[in-house]
Amino acid sequence: MEDPFLNYFALGLLFFVVIVLVYGIIAIHDIPARIAKARHHPHEDAIHAAGWISLFLLHLLWPFLWIWAMMYQPERGWGFGHKPGEPTTPSEAVSELEDLKHRLAEVEAKVGIKDRSTRFEGQARPKTDLPESMDSAAEQEHVPAAKATLAGNRGASDS
Repeated sequence: MEDPFLNYFALGLLFFVVIVLVYGIIAIHDIPARIAKARHHPHEDAIHAAGWISLFLLHLLWPFLWIWAMMYQPERGWGFGHKPGEPTTPSEAVSELEDLKHRLAEVEAKVGIKDRSTRFEGQARPKTDLPESMDSAAEQEHVPAAKATLAGNRGASDS
């Protein structure tokens, strides 16, 4: 009951499936390179080469290559450029800042806040993220008094 035709058909089908799988894997690994080429990505060649390396590293790099290729947009680059509505020159930024200061002063006048610079007078300065070198000498006058008060409070709680 051996039919040589079925044996050859099964062998041909096996070769066909293997060839299609290998081609499919290579085609899938080429997707980030095609995306990079379509978007005129500046690192197109690096993405293509890393795709081949990923093929031999058991697909480890492929998701990162896809993200890398998708990050670049032809019309705006990496997305860190000028956004609509933002000032384009330093003079525009300064004029916008002055306008915001004026508007803030109007709001403070309506709310009843007198002067922002005198709010913390006589009190310990609130903690900021600025390094000590950024503080002015006038603001540092309140720091020793606050440290002395803090040290006195610690001594009272220890006894």
